[in-house]
Amino acid sequence: MPTRRTVTGRSREPRARFAEELRLLRTARGDSLRQLGERLGWDWSLFGKMEKGETVGGPEVVQALDHHYGTPGLLLALWELAVSDQTQFKERYRRYMALEAEATSLWHFAVSVLPGLLQTAEYARALLVAGGIKGEALNQQVEARMGRRELLASEDPPQFRTILSEAVLRTPLREPERWRKQLEYLLEVGERDEVTIQVSPFSVGLHGLTNADVMFLRLSDGRTVAYAENGYRGELIEETVPVERLQRAYDSVRDLALTPAESRKFILRILEEVPCDPPT
Repeated sequence: MPTRRTVTGRSREPRARFAEELRLLRTARGDSLRQLGERLGWDWSLFGKMEKGETVGGPEVVQALDHHYGTPGLLLALWELAVSDQTQFKERYRRYMALEAEATSLWHFAVSVLPGLLQTAEYARALLVAGGIKGEALNQQVEARMGRRELLASEDPPQFRTILSEAVLRTPLREPERWRKQLEYLLEVGERDEVTIQVSPFSVGLHGLTNADVMFLRLSDGRTVAYAENGYRGELIEETVPVERLQRAYDSVRDLALTPAESRKFILRILEEVPCDPPT
């Protein structure tokens, strides 16, 4: 079983970091560019250009490289960082993405939208469009988000727990069938051993995380960091005292939330309320 790798981080610029990681992985395997091309079925010159930083390639080839090197999700996360750099995403999110790739466990609270690891393509697209993303950048980011879902289906997945505010489940997609598909996917993923889904109903009232989405990342070196968003900005928090304060708030919400079994029944009730599309 492959172990989760720490990103080298020698190059700070995302595109250069991605290219460097590709070179390190290939040389560690002892592959030439031609051998790599033959084994994966791509023109070897593409890999050469990716390692020089001349292109970042597409999500399909990056997923193939992740599979080849036994680094599920790592290269795809770095690829998304490189793509994000081209579309001027903020640095705090870039660092978060790199840390997510090496995390051994993830604990999440959602106040308004489903976490990316649990989104269908339709949900992700609608959310990105609402955020003003369009054109080729939209297609690339949807594909990258779908690729990142493989993190939970890999041979060595991180443990993932999410607590969803009831508001998340009461904010549907406009198309009922697409919303139904998203809820069904949520139920499907929730059956995996490494995934725990809880619902925080409105009856819980105000609490310490009422205004923030928070993701805690337990890293391979034993540290825990947090990424908090309030709808207007996000902040990567690495200092011990504020992380522990957020963790106490998270523990309090978890204790008040529905159990995983109760949460599954809650989501099923929401699914039953979704209107069916009329027959054509």
